[in-house]
Amino acid sequence: MCGIVGYIGTKDAVSILIDGLRKLEYRGYDSAGVAAITGSNLELRRSVGKIINLEEVIRNNPIQGNIGIAHTRWATHGRPCEENAHPHCDCHNQLVIVHNGIIENYAQLKEDLISKGHQFRSQTDTEVIAHLIEEYLKEDLEEAVRKALTKIEGAYALGVISLKQSDRIIAARLASPLIVGMGDGEFFIASDVPAILSYTRQVIFLEDKEMAVLTREGVEITTLKGTSIQKTPTYIEWDPIMAEKGGYRHFMLKEIHEQPRSIEDTIRGRIVENEVCLDELNLSKEDIANIDKIFIVACGTAYYSGVVGRFMLEGLTRIPTETDIASEFRYRNPILTDKTLLIAISQSGETADTLAGIKEGKEKGAKVISICNVIGSSLTRESNEGIVYTRAGIEIGVASTKAFTSQLTALYLLAVYLGRQKGVIDEHKTKELLDQLRLIPREVENILTDEEKIKEISHQFQHYHNFLYLGRGINFPIALEGALKLKEISYIHAEGYPAGEMKHGPIALIDEDMPVVAIATQCMATQGTVYDKILSNIEEAKARDGIIIAVASSGDTQITKKADYCFYIPKTTEFLTPILSVIPLQLLAYHIANYRGCDVDQPRNLAKSVTVE
Repeated sequence: MCGIVGYIGTKDAVSILIDGLRKLEYRGYDSAGVAAITGSNLELRRSVGKIINLEEVIRNNPIQGNIGIAHTRWATHGRPCEENAHPHCDCHNQLVIVHNGIIENYAQLKEDLISKGHQFRSQTDTEVIAHLIEEYLKEDLEEAVRKALTKIEGAYALGVISLKQSDRIIAARLASPLIVGMGDGEFFIASDVPAILSYTRQVIFLEDKEMAVLTREGVEITTLKGTSIQKTPTYIEWDPIMAEKGGYRHFMLKEIHEQPRSIEDTIRGRIVENEVCLDELNLSKEDIANIDKIFIVACGTAYYSGVVGRFMLEGLTRIPTETDIASEFRYRNPILTDKTLLIAISQSGETADTLAGIKEGKEKGAKVISICNVIGSSLTRESNEGIVYTRAGIEIGVASTKAFTSQLTALYLLAVYLGRQKGVIDEHKTKELLDQLRLIPREVENILTDEEKIKEISHQFQHYHNFLYLGRGINFPIALEGALKLKEISYIHAEGYPAGEMKHGPIALIDEDMPVVAIATQCMATQGTVYDKILSNIEEAKARDGIIIAVASSGDTQITKKADYCFYIPKTTEFLTPILSVIPLQLLAYHIANYRGCDVDQPRNLAKSVTVE
């Protein structure tokens, strides 16, 4: 999710780069750095924390130059510290690189480069690119970058400058956004439009496997194989605030649309030869064989992901699993032993009750792992058996969206991994499960193309005061999450319920003023009894004049006869259905709140992280 900016021209590069980083700080604030070529020297300044800290470093130790690159980081490999901050150098400080994305094969590349005498200074995956380019750099920087990129597996957007050819910036991308800004005698690269909007509105969007060479005379764009490409710049009409949001009205909507990418990043590098690879975990095969109970602790949206995770873990590992609200878990004196696996889930890694819960677990001898989005957070430091990072990137909207689906993705990977290690699922079943996971990012994209329909339906429900959300089985927690999203941002009272409990109370509330949102999906193998039962619940709600909004599976003809409105999702395996079924509910909540004029990104009385009890 990090931010990149680069400049070449006749002006002071560093001031332009720092200004660009400020505009990109919403993309990451773990650390930041800038590099510029000053005469015959390559100068580098880096700092931990926000851009203001880097500005202080530069004030105390100024640099100047007309060409440079800069970066603000959201950590994916290596804790936030100055050594892990970008830009990264080669062995002899002859070139520097900034990079967004994830290099899947960096460990193998690093081992090979060390055997050739390269010395590494950081724990990042990015640094291997600098040393790879150095390995190939004889005379032509562009050719060295091309050769280096042929060795890389994963995602990247990168900028490179070198003293060997100090009159150019090399940029390239694969599965990570990068743009080129076209000025008058000056040119820019950036990971996002806001960084350069003050200087130019003419931009070229690089596509996958494209490379740009920027000099003061112009920009040349080619494929990675060297074929020249002619591209027409796009004029950007966004105002600066809208630009930070990628043209979306709110950060929350932007983050909803970022989910295909954040899910893909959570998967990236963790499926190797049809097996799950979780190198971050310290659990041996013997440790996993001895686990006799799993507890999941979390709060809010993360708790609902944990409830989904319980279904995944029990289904794929056959280990009894409980999910606890962290604020209750810490006070109920839970029974934990050294055979207990305690999984803590938190986007920020700073949730007070979750931290207290795992401290309780560690005191009782439990093995603790965490699912977290923030490298170096308190939660990750307390997790004695490792972390599964979600890699969702910074989430600015208070109401969690992409962090939630990334947590579900991480839980699925963890469940498959543990199930395989225990021998509960065989090689064939594992491949089948992972093949379905690989399809999820594209399926989320397809759901998002129906946003206009969801928006139209949302308009009709903006004036209602109460909603009931119903789900069964693994989709019951999605009913809870859907109701929470509506409550958080629209201030409409909403309640999530297991559909089988409807006749035990909530049915008394159903009338023409109570819309009922029912999650009535089918998995790939069979409709199953749960689907039939949710249809019966819909019939019961309709008999009380309830208005039915259904989330259903593509091709379902039965549901159209029973529901007033339908949102469709692709069929997938049961354990992955929640990742898809929550997307329409996020959009429904967002558009209702937007029509009501609510502050979607910063709803009243709420904070992004609850760091006090």
